[in-house]
Amino acid sequence: MGNTQASASLAERFEQEAIEYLDQMYGAAMKFTRDPQEAQDLLQETFMKAFAAFERFQSGTNMKAWLYRIMTNTYINGYRKQQREPYLGAVDELEDWQLGGAESTTSMAARSAEAEALDRLPSTAVTEALNELDDDRRMVVYLADVEGFSYQNIADMMGTPIGTVMSRLSRGRKQLREMLGEYAREQGYAAPSSGKGA
Repeated sequence: MGNTQASASLAERFEQEAIEYLDQMYGAAMKFTRDPQEAQDLLQETFMKAFAAFERFQSGTNMKAWLYRIMTNTYINGYRKQQREPYLGAVDELEDWQLGGAESTTSMAARSAEAEALDRLPSTAVTEALNELDDDRRMVVYLADVEGFSYQNIADMMGTPIGTVMSRLSRGRKQLREMLGEYAREQGYAAPSSGKGA
């Protein structure tokens, strides 16, 4: 009977502390997988793993980072291997809040210029550009510029050195700038290019 009460208490705590991130994490899962069904599957597996390990979660630590680490590892270990073909469906159904309207309160640093620019561009342009990035760059750009995680958090989540995260983020941002630059100039979001940038 004591175990049943402890299990019920653990389930209640999990529901109170973790479930609030469900919608936000669905947006991240969509960015990782680029497929609504795969995103649902990834999210379900993430929350099942999180619940199974919840008794080891240290109360008072960063729940969001912990959940994202589980999801990132789950994706890297399974879903990315399964999908070597590009997603052919539309991702235009994503809501604005799924694309980055929710700025992370866990970020320790100021937001990058790229993150600020992403907020001002229409979501369809950003979605299309992000979907063009390879998996590793897309995940790092999403986690840094949309979710606001620090380099160290991302390195921990992805199980890579911090230098690798910084390199992927730099290359991903550069690629996004190139893809979105012309669109931004056409829409009046950026000044016309005057040759080589800094």
